[in-house]
Amino acid sequence: MGLLDSFEKGLERAVNGAFAKTFRSGIQPVEIASALRSELDKKAAVVTRDRILAPNTFTVRLSSSDSERMATLGNALIDELHDLVEAHAKAQGYSFAGPVTITLVRDEQLTTGTLSVESKTAQGRVSWRAVVDIAGKRHPLVKSRTVIGRGSDADITVADAGTSRKHVEILWDGERAMVRDMNSTNGTSLDGHRIVEAALPPDSTITIGHTDIVFRVVAQAAPPVPPPPPADYTHAYDHRSGSAFS
Repeated sequence: MGLLDSFEKGLERAVNGAFAKTFRSGIQPVEIASALRSELDKKAAVVTRDRILAPNTFTVRLSSSDSERMATLGNALIDELHDLVEAHAKAQGYSFAGPVTITLVRDEQLTTGTLSVESKTAQGRVSWRAVVDIAGKRHPLVKSRTVIGRGSDADITVADAGTSRKHVEILWDGERAMVRDMNSTNGTSLDGHRIVEAALPPDSTITIGHTDIVFRVVAQAAPPVPPPPPADYTHAYDHRSGSAFS
């Protein structure tokens, strides 16, 4: 399945029937996604043999009527566009100088059904935080030592009878992580291999009982300060804060 196909399916989940009725004419969300993907490919530049730098700050200009229709989707649309940009960059091997931000702007000079995309590379402060994904829920690792098990006294509790009350612990120092079995009854596996203690690389899977725990290291950064908006500015969405401005 292509990225745009995935995007469309994701958007269908975010948009209910009332929203869908507003997209009978004019710009479609998938056209914005396609324009962003093209902008990434067009502006990507080879920095070294191992690094291709792509723009990370995007301004999408829409006609007045299209802007109003897209605004009905709020952050659901921005979230989908943000995920698509990052997925396409990962697939193509692109890297960013800072966090990705996407802004929608009304442009009175554009006619319904047309759009333009501007982009630039903007540096930003990026910090990293560790999280674990369990059964579709994300848990940040806020301490240097996090205990996971079925007991109520564990830092993260899992509803799995096959796990011990305190089954496994994850150690995180802000840069590196380790996983350690806590003398559990049924043991612990890391990416399918039984372990007692091991280094824990990002995107690896810890299995305890019947529960998979995916360890990830994710970027956490404030987006760069945007330039002053033009006079005809109407709607912009800050993906990180989830706020909308008018």
